[in-house]
Amino acid sequence: MAGNSDLKKANKNKKDEFYTQLTDIETEMKHYRKHFWGKTVFCNCDDPYESNFFKYFAMNFNFLGLKKIIATCYTGSPVAGEEFEQLSLFNILPSNENIPKRFPYKIEITEVVDINGDGAIDLSDVEYLLRNQKNTLSLLKGDGDFRSSECIEILKQADIVVTNPPFSLFREYVAQLIEYNKQFIIIGNVNAITYKEIFALIKSNKLWMGYSIHSGDREFRVPNDYPLNASGYRIDEQGRKYIRVKGVRWFTNMDYAERHTDIDLWKKYTPEEYPYYKNYDAINVDITANIPEDYYGVIGVPITFLDKYNPDQFEIIALGIVGSCEFTSNRRMEILDKNGNGTGKYTMNAKGTLYRDYNPQKDKVPAFRDEKTNDLYSSIYARVLIRRKQNGN
Repeated sequence: MAGNSDLKKANKNKKDEFYTQLTDIETEMKHYRKHFWGKTVFCNCDDPYESNFFKYFAMNFNFLGLKKIIATCYTGSPVAGEEFEQLSLFNILPSNENIPKRFPYKIEITEVVDINGDGAIDLSDVEYLLRNQKNTLSLLKGDGDFRSSECIEILKQADIVVTNPPFSLFREYVAQLIEYNKQFIIIGNVNAITYKEIFALIKSNKLWMGYSIHSGDREFRVPNDYPLNASGYRIDEQGRKYIRVKGVRWFTNMDYAERHTDIDLWKKYTPEEYPYYKNYDAINVDITANIPEDYYGVIGVPITFLDKYNPDQFEIIALGIVGSCEFTSNRRMEILDKNGNGTGKYTMNAKGTLYRDYNPQKDKVPAFRDEKTNDLYSSIYARVLIRRKQNGN
């Protein structure tokens, strides 16, 4: 199964072409139906012949009341232009030896009709979509990269962007959407929450988690040349490759009703169960469901808290890492190995994160030893610092 290490390798090698499954798209999009009416949707990292985003919006064009769908692919895509022969058969593109095998292009859909008369709009109508004079397919002049001036001009025409952007370019991709004031629903890795630029948007209520993916893993199709090193993979009857990826999330700035549902709180605060950090005035909570209902000070919670975050119930203070919050102490400490033994290597403030006293009843081994006092500390994975709103239930 592909985990965070696989995603890091993908980022390093730019092997981050993950094609989202149609069922995952359907499950998420149904919560935004009211937002799509009369809007232009842009899928700007999507070869229409491979992208399930394009297929979803084509099949639901009339149901959603869309004005237009635009999809573009880029030259570097492993599938871009591989359907050239199919397009030639449709007489959409001329047979031309000067056109390379892989080429970037744009498809615009403004009308979807049930041409085969079966009462439903489905993939069998795709050929008509491209034959219809009201819909167009055209070659792009540039490489189709979302950062190109050509694609930015297309972006300006769109109301909503929905796609699975390259994970390695997630910061840059989101920054562009914010710059051009676009609504969006996109897929990314959960660890993107800890990116300085992304967290700033979350804190200012300009970006939040989507509705449907909160845990577990998801299956993605990958290019034919993608190395299958993870344990969770399969190859279907047509030879197409799929891997399962952990830690993916929907990121959006489009509101939905369920986002304003309070987290049910029931536990009572006790100093024993909720220790304070050594370098910040806040208590630690390891599981979102265990947030005490009678505590109104600052609380450190796992980043997965944002899956259930209701901005009406809590406010976000900071991310519990150096550069986001100001630590109340600055201790020099020795880094301990996995067995709790000294390594002779030192750091400040637990490598710039929150930490607490080592608890032998909860923790397997300590992670740090105070250079002056010899006190032992436990490290804590990235925390979001929050505070309950006084009018919260």
